Amino acid sequence: MLPDRMQNYYAARAPEYDKIYSKPERQSDLRKIEEWLPTVFAGSCVLEVACGTGYWTQFIAPVALQVLAVDSAPETLRIAQARVPHGKVEFIVADAYMLAQVGRRYERGFAGFWFSHVPKSRVREFLLGFHAALEPGARVVLLDNLFVEGSSSPVSERDAEGNTYQVRRLGNGTTHRVLKNFPSEHELRAVTEGLCTEVRYRAWQYFWALEYAAAMP
Repeated sequence: MLPDRMQNYYAARAPEYDKIYSKPERQSDLRKIEEWLPTVFAGSCVLEVACGTGYWTQFIAPVALQVLAVDSAPETLRIAQARVPHGKVEFIVADAYMLAQVGRRYERGFAGFWFSHVPKSRVREFLLGFHAALEPGARVVLLDNLFVEGSSSPVSERDAEGNTYQVRRLGNGTTHRVLKNFPSEHELRAVTEGLCTEVRYRAWQYFWALEYAAAMP
């Protein structure tokens, strides 16, 4: 899926996006992550990439000093803005591959359920751009889905680069081909090698997280 197609998909999905967090089998994992995640960002200025509807922003904002939350879809940002208290969070429309436009460096970085949509050929590009918007040594969390048969949408195809895709149907009847990768711990450690230190991989039943310090330039 090309970036503009991804943006169009999430713009169309905005009104029903949060249904994904209602799956009964995932509730135990979500409560654990909602408890853990704010501890990483407490007392810090945070850059959140691809914030979507602000589901995770609502847990980060109360403990952070300040949050800059970016997303490419204005439709999801409008939902996010209504979800968190005004004043502490700034929402802007921005490209996840062009984060230099944020204008300053942040102490912490978070990307929730975005990394799986990054084509394998652009992973390094994304991480380098992300880290460039952070202070050297900044703590970073990447949070995303594990593939679980019966809970995850089936993988419909794989391209020559190894990217996997799902076919998703929205409430309006439209279907969308969505790039969705499910990297293993080994793959995550391999693609981030040289770009970070103090790497810690966490896994629950349905989700994974990679917590690390962005490497000094």
